[in-house]
Amino acid sequence: MRKTLVTILAIAGSISTAAFAADREIKVDDRLNASADTLIDMMRAADRGIPQDLIDKAHCVVVVPGMKKAGFIIGAKFGRGFAVCRHGDSGWSAPAAIRVEGGSVGFQIGASETDVVLLVMNDRGMHHLLSDKFTIGGDATAAAGPVGRDASAQTDAEMNAEMLSYSRSRGLFAGISLEGATLRPDGEADRELYGRDVTNREILSGDFKTPAVAARFERALRRESAESRP
Repeated sequence: MRKTLVTILAIAGSISTAAFAADREIKVDDRLNASADTLIDMMRAADRGIPQDLIDKAHCVVVVPGMKKAGFIIGAKFGRGFAVCRHGDSGWSAPAAIRVEGGSVGFQIGASETDVVLLVMNDRGMHHLLSDKFTIGGDATAAAGPVGRDASAQTDAEMNAEMLSYSRSRGLFAGISLEGATLRPDGEADRELYGRDVTNREILSGDFKTPAVAARFERALRRESAESRP
């Protein structure tokens, strides 16, 4: 039994390591561009996209392009992306880099990639995002978000959940459960973006200038927000 468990753990580790190693090699500017593509595609997915009225109400937006999930019986997920928060009427903050990490146990084998968007819908959710780390389903509540052009008739999820989650995998758009996943600042990517050590709280609540490499991501946010208004 012990030998079998060791074998399973070894296989899980090798699959996860191979899947996640490539993600760590992706440059920050490429990840920012991928985040812009993810946001645009998931907002414009006809009747299966993120409702425009929800993104217009969101306090913050988190985009994780190509989140990796891999394993054999014991699985793991890992992703790197960016968060932005609203600054009153002045638009969005500069992007702060984040990591998503988590594990699971159950029947699973192989590896996959999923684009993820989280909408932070209230002050409680924003408080968690500004912290050093938090766990979805533990510290913060999240629900699979409704899809479609108008979510006005689907207010339960918006009112009860601190965050709404969306995913895109192999062309399919739907809500996603991130129960048990931990989000934390990605200090390495922040240093690459801003040239010094800085906290996500400082970036998301301060007056940081958006780096040139994040211009496309910023334009995607501004365009989608503008197009969601009547």
